[in-house]
Amino acid sequence: MRIGRPARRAAGSAAPVRRGGGRLSVAVVLPLLVAGLVAAVTAGIAVGSVAVSPADTWGIMLHRVVPGWVEVSWPATHERIVLSSRLPRVLLGVVAGAGLALVGMVLQALVRNPLADPSLLGVSSGATLGAVLVVVSGVGLFGVYSLPLSAFLGALVALVTVYLLARTGGRTGSTRLVLSGVVVGQVFLSASSLLIMTSGDPHASTAVTRWTLGGLGGTTWQTLTLPSAVVVLLLAALAARTRSLNLLLAGEEAATTMGLAVGRFRTEMFLLTALVTGVIVAVSGVIGFVGLMMPHIARLLVGADHRRALPVATLLGAVFLVLADLASRTLASPEELPVGILTALSGAPFFLWLMHRESRGRRGRP
Repeated sequence: MRIGRPARRAAGSAAPVRRGGGRLSVAVVLPLLVAGLVAAVTAGIAVGSVAVSPADTWGIMLHRVVPGWVEVSWPATHERIVLSSRLPRVLLGVVAGAGLALVGMVLQALVRNPLADPSLLGVSSGATLGAVLVVVSGVGLFGVYSLPLSAFLGALVALVTVYLLARTGGRTGSTRLVLSGVVVGQVFLSASSLLIMTSGDPHASTAVTRWTLGGLGGTTWQTLTLPSAVVVLLLAALAARTRSLNLLLAGEEAATTMGLAVGRFRTEMFLLTALVTGVIVAVSGVIGFVGLMMPHIARLLVGADHRRALPVATLLGAVFLVLADLASRTLASPEELPVGILTALSGAPFFLWLMHRESRGRRGRP
């Protein structure tokens, strides 16, 4: 039977995972992930150079929320450690992990490419360049928001550039997309390094090193406000547009036929994902592969329907980054490893597996 052009194009670019319901029920997966997140947060707060028991950890937090509800039986130093140092850091891990996972899932749907990821597509590098421009120039027209705003603009420029370079003949090939992302990312990182070298500011060099390696150290309660707001904004926007994301799985022509304004929707999502990536990079640096791995794991668990996969990917990203940050603090104690190194060590084999899987799937297509 001869396959028509739209159908053939959709078949040739479909996501590599099945669009069925997945192997597990969401009613089973979500409670397990919530329990896993609670356990990961507890471990992230309790474990460190000064150990705090899980009972004291939750007692301290409950006492802060509802004073007098629990009896104070812990040292004052433990309370300062939990509330001032570890809890903000762990919460940033939750927010950043969830945000990066959401961004990865959206990008993979928008460009219909299983290898899409903020770091692989150069988006994180663009955000880094934007942040470096503010640090080196010292320009702060928007006060505390100058750094996140500049990072957002850099991420947006990088994302649009990569997409335009990779798109040819109305399609975006996997190899071309990854190569475009690598090239654009290296150009932006090189520009960041050049700015640092010519600035002569050692503090700027330290900041750039932190961004390029990724880390959650030094997080304060003030640091949490903006990333939490933009991640909640993205999650709310995606919850209202899951049908649109599902339509893109069938291809642009089919989505347009079913009433989706693909161009406008893609623009809206590009702006949101660039905003979230820029803000996360501004506060935590470049943390790669979270946005690549978590969406695929979510789809393998519950299927490709975004109504089910989005909440699963969100929780997976939060749990993964909290545990990765915990490992970064404990594996080489008293030294602290950059969390971006650990996520890269986990993500690189996953990326190679995806490349092999996609290549094998392409060879098997009629």
